[in-house]
Amino acid sequence: MEKNKKVTCKTGLKKNILKKDVFDREMALCKKLAQENGNKCGWGVCAKCGVLPLLYKLHKGILLEKPEEIKEIKSAL
Repeated sequence: MEKNKKVTCKTGLKKNILKKDVFDREMALCKKLAQENGNKCGWGVCAKCGVLPLLYKLHKGILLEKPEEIKEIKSAL
């Protein structure tokens, strides 16, 4: 990347950086750990966690920034 280009959250945003099988496994693991540990794991507390938005960004190429978008994917677990 050029030094003088401004990096943003959308810089290089692409689908399938994280393959589907890895995405599915990590989502399942997140759900399992949240259920077993009262909505927290080694990464932190689910309500404040950024893992799910990051997984979506790397697999689906979707940038989730609005609190209601993030809340929706977390509630789907």
